Amino acid sequence: MAEDSRKLKIYTIAGEASGDLHGANLMKALLAENPNIDFRFWGGDLMQDVAGKPVKHIKELAFMGFVEVLMNLKTILTNIKFCKKDILAFKPDAIVLIDYPGFNLRIAEWAKAQNIRVYYYISPQVWAWKQSRVHKIKRFVDEMFVILPFEKDFYKKFDFEVEYVGHPLLDAIEQYKEKEFSPKEFREKWNLGDKPVIAILPGSRKQEVNVKLPIMLNALKGMDQYEFIIAAAPSLDEAFYAPLISGSNMRIIHNATYDILGISEAALVTSGTATLETALLNVPEVVCYKGSPISYVIAKNLIKIKYISLVNLIMDREVVVELIQSECNEIRIREELNLIIEGGSKRKAVLESYHDLREILGGGGASKKVARSLLKTI
Repeated sequence: MAEDSRKLKIYTIAGEASGDLHGANLMKALLAENPNIDFRFWGGDLMQDVAGKPVKHIKELAFMGFVEVLMNLKTILTNIKFCKKDILAFKPDAIVLIDYPGFNLRIAEWAKAQNIRVYYYISPQVWAWKQSRVHKIKRFVDEMFVILPFEKDFYKKFDFEVEYVGHPLLDAIEQYKEKEFSPKEFREKWNLGDKPVIAILPGSRKQEVNVKLPIMLNALKGMDQYEFIIAAAPSLDEAFYAPLISGSNMRIIHNATYDILGISEAALVTSGTATLETALLNVPEVVCYKGSPISYVIAKNLIKIKYISLVNLIMDREVVVELIQSECNEIRIREELNLIIEGGSKRKAVLESYHDLREILGGGGASKKVARSLLKTI
């Protein structure tokens, strides 16, 4: 077989729901540029739809918080060992690492020693804590693609040139809007009636949903004029949610987060990628975060940023209210929600700020830019 007809082999690792989304879109973009690619990957259902069964599914991989990571350290170390062995067997031309830094930076260091080219898409949040990790990234990553406007300047301070490609959520949401979503049909499909909707996005990991969902539900008691819909994580099944919502009037809908937000007046959102998705779909939100007390104390002493939501970080000011730890309680959630629903005093200002957010993020095309850069240099 001629060398130029050999399939390009790319090993991709995503460990969380957001990484699965961005990984799937990157795979599609790579295949659009070069259909002759063989993928082997760690990821979720979206990546599976593009490239078949994952080596490991994100259901097995998502651990959050210092305490939770320590409790699952044996599993994590076993996964790292297995991953190295699997990469050697696959013999990839390159590895593409997507966020998930605790795992992926270890793989980057090892891969560099094996003389395998390493690309990193979606930077670890080294600007928030552990800035010393930038030196490791410089040594072990051949090319870094960043998605937040301020990250290019941050890395420049360390004399590391990275490529800003824009935020991939812009593309994901643009693709969604092209489907011509019908709120009327969605309501009919789920028998929702005419009540205004408040979306609940409690996260994608069991431990965070277990902590935050009961608080969110208690905050909404008595608001019978609304329909409440939980945007269920793809990695968590109906049986997991059932005991948490027992006795409430909550609806659970899987695999339809954007559709749910598309009919929602406001949302309660766990910190993370979902905060930016909610903003880009123009839904006023209250950001809720509560971790284990030990993890929170450790994080507070290590993390050097003013905000936890991507919306506020990008805007460098408080656009959406963040209720963290003790502030994340039923009374405060209810108070802030009332300020952003129709007629609320903060609603107009939030929506105006969302417009500014989209201006700052600029145009889309992140997946295509990464795919083209990667294929030029692989």
